[in-house]
Amino acid sequence: MIKAWKKYIGSLFVSNRWHAALTACIVLFVIRFFIPWLGIIPYAALLVLGVLALADYFFLYRFRGVSAVRSHAERLSNGDDNPVQIHFENHYPFTVTLDVIDEVPHQFQKRDVHFHLVLAEGESKYLKYQLRPVKRGEYEFGYIRLFCSTSIGLFKRRLTVGQPVNVPVYPSYIQMRRYQLMAISNRLSEVGVKKVRSLGHTMEFEQIKEYVTGDDYRTVNWKATARKGQLMVNNYTDEKSQQIYCIIDKSRVMRMPFEGLSLLDYSVNASLVLSNVALLKQDKAGIITFAEKISSFLTADRKLSQMQAILELLYKQKSRYLESDFEKLYIQVKRKINQRSLLVLFTNFESLSGMRRQLPYLRKLAADHLLVTVFFENTELEALLNDPAGNLKQVYTKAVAEQFASEKQSIVAELQQHGIMTILTPPQNLTVNALNKYLEIKARQLL
Repeated sequence: MIKAWKKYIGSLFVSNRWHAALTACIVLFVIRFFIPWLGIIPYAALLVLGVLALADYFFLYRFRGVSAVRSHAERLSNGDDNPVQIHFENHYPFTVTLDVIDEVPHQFQKRDVHFHLVLAEGESKYLKYQLRPVKRGEYEFGYIRLFCSTSIGLFKRRLTVGQPVNVPVYPSYIQMRRYQLMAISNRLSEVGVKKVRSLGHTMEFEQIKEYVTGDDYRTVNWKATARKGQLMVNNYTDEKSQQIYCIIDKSRVMRMPFEGLSLLDYSVNASLVLSNVALLKQDKAGIITFAEKISSFLTADRKLSQMQAILELLYKQKSRYLESDFEKLYIQVKRKINQRSLLVLFTNFESLSGMRRQLPYLRKLAADHLLVTVFFENTELEALLNDPAGNLKQVYTKAVAEQFASEKQSIVAELQQHGIMTILTPPQNLTVNALNKYLEIKARQLL
């Protein structure tokens, strides 16, 4: 009995309306002290307040209350807006007002996930909001706290519903699916992926088919035409089963954040999309991650389970504090990749001297494979360059920013001078630019 009483008291909260009503009663008693003719009015007001308080308490605890169920994806997508939905159902035989506090994972650093709604008798409602994680890993949702009040509104009954649940945050599979659908329906141009005209034909023959308007007349198969009695043409397809490796640098240079996401997470998301599109193009996709040592090596393949293996591998990647060792990367690639492959290296060079330290190993990689080096523009510097300088300090700051920006262009020029393809991109455009380069390489038969 005592435990039940404590439970009820512990879940009972007074509202601002209670404080206002009690304050009004106290004021009436004070006024009555100076104006005796008020008589029993203050006592009557206090009695009415007591009766209303008892009625409010009775109605709040007499019935089952309100139920709530939170629903979301089994795993969240990093860097994307993920929908979260809460379903409410009112079991009171009257209208209630709800204050809802959802205990979202602490990684979001949000203390304002607070909602207000009204539920009529027996009514059900859905409440939706979005969460955007910026780090991969385990996230824990807590309880849903409901504060119910009747139309009297003197008290609020706290209901704690649901159970804490752990939800993993994976690399951006929402972005991956969007590009996948567009690749299947040939609508990649809608997100900035350029169409590149194929030069000539690959050596991979697909079939002989009847000529239709628009076919290249140079592909006419005259022997088949003579046998069939109508124009027949050879049909070619992009060469398949080429190996594509996304190589991700996890050293300290990839810890830099832009719009909440680190460069490593941008690279992980782009690698996921690029690998998926490569598999759709019937190529083999693999992943290598490294820092001061080789962290993981997933051999390129196009089996049905390859995409899930890539997703699980990328989910576990964390940046390191040490400098990356490109020599170990070269030794591992030399030892394990025997076929000429496309290597897309996601790294970041902030200085020309830093790039030159790794240039001998980049040149060796480019000698055996088609190497594309991807590194990042500093978008904060770009904004600084576009702002006019108003004083001497800003002039000096702008001069330093221009020097850094110029050094990035010098890195691109020197890498290209040694036959290494490069992509210098803002982080937010990384996926589109990487896809453009891959499709360009396929179309121009550079691999």
